[in-house]
Amino acid sequence: MDIIKSVFRPLTQIKGRTSITLVVVEALAALLAWEIFGQHGLIPTPSKIMVAVGRIVTSAYFTDNLFSSLSLTLSGMGISIVLALVVSYLSLIPVFAPVTRFIVKCRYLTLTGLIFLFTLLTQDGHQLKLSLLIFGIVPFFVTSLLSIIDSINTQEYDLCKTLRMNHWQTLLEVVIVGRLDQVFEVMRQNFAIAWMMITMVEGLSMSEGGLGTMLIKSNKYIDLSTVFAILVIIFGLGIFFDYLLKQMRYWLFPYTKIEKRS
Repeated sequence: MDIIKSVFRPLTQIKGRTSITLVVVEALAALLAWEIFGQHGLIPTPSKIMVAVGRIVTSAYFTDNLFSSLSLTLSGMGISIVLALVVSYLSLIPVFAPVTRFIVKCRYLTLTGLIFLFTLLTQDGHQLKLSLLIFGIVPFFVTSLLSIIDSINTQEYDLCKTLRMNHWQTLLEVVIVGRLDQVFEVMRQNFAIAWMMITMVEGLSMSEGGLGTMLIKSNKYIDLSTVFAILVIIFGLGIFFDYLLKQMRYWLFPYTKIEKRS
């Protein structure tokens, strides 16, 4: 009885089995209501969507399209994180600070008006998709990394001065090495942005396939069961990779798990 009261009480933290049970019950209730009241609607029911998911996953072309999307996403993420790290670290050198601030503001630019420019600057469809993906991710990466740098306590810099470290040594020890775990967390959080953008950029050039290409073709022919099935697959893969990156962070930086528990 106390557990039931706690889930309706404001400012109460729910953990462990109670939290898992609450999520499962609410998810099942939502799916059941969708299944019952969506029988005669335009939107397909969960049962029809799951049938379509099984059909897509077992098809011959699914693996190639999945690999195409994953390779493009990982390539864009890898290049983006390297560029964002270089830009963020250079922001601590005054001469590069204005450039960094400009890149941060670029997150307000829409890609729609820049597609023509990137088409002229790239040689093929793959480079176009990759460049747009990088342009869309880097400003958010830099914004998150700068917030980490700005949150560093001045006492850490003072300690380096006490140890007679020069400015470059302080940059290496405090900012670069000392914040690697947080950099990995930023990469995990911003992976969602890259995964969300992948369907949009793949629609610009369909020659290489991909989940985005499958989604656009199904949407064109108003095959809603297939559209929702692909969305479920993309959603599930996103959650899986988020969990995988989270566990990798705990493995690479075990102390982060201790800090979370405390």
